[in-house]
Amino acid sequence: MTKDHDDHHDHDHDHDHEHRRPDVALRVKAIESLLVEKNLLDPEAVDKLIDLYEHKIGPRNGARVVARAWTDPDYKARLLKDGTAAIAEFGYSGIQGEDMVVLENTPGVHNMVVCTLCSCYPWPTLGLPPNWYKAAPYRSRAVIDPRGVLEEFGITISSEIEVRVWDSNAELRYLVLPMRPAGTEGMSEDELAELVTRDSMIGVGFPVQP
Repeated sequence: MTKDHDDHHDHDHDHDHEHRRPDVALRVKAIESLLVEKNLLDPEAVDKLIDLYEHKIGPRNGARVVARAWTDPDYKARLLKDGTAAIAEFGYSGIQGEDMVVLENTPGVHNMVVCTLCSCYPWPTLGLPPNWYKAAPYRSRAVIDPRGVLEEFGITISSEIEVRVWDSNAELRYLVLPMRPAGTEGMSEDELAELVTRDSMIGVGFPVQP
């Protein structure tokens, strides 16, 4: 197992970033409760909107990037060389996605991503971070016992395959480029995008088998 903590980056600013989050969350919750109380907001509608962005709209952006890399060798080369610029070719950039590094899974290497200090996450390509990504158990155990965490997601990685854990921070975020499933040679780019899951782009899942 190889752990990449990005030691060359200074995480001090992340602590301030993390400490502000609870206060912001409380204010948002208070505003939401007030709007619900005044019948100006339907909490079920909010939940549906969040679910839509977290599981469909957001990850579909990343899925398009992955599918293009699977079908276009030149784009894949650009993506691995400069993830930020290549992803921006789709118009996906901005806050939470200014600096992107794309990690390619291979038969010998499996990558997975975590943010040990808070919940830094590539919003432009993956949407909202799932609750488990923000939870302390994942943030700590992904580094200490990545294979065990992967097994809890239903993934068993052979001991012959190296597992690399990459620690995101407020300056740099990662996207996993999963391996293209076998038997998809005749599929279009749009069809391939349907096989790409959010979890496969974090490294805790695989693409759907056709």
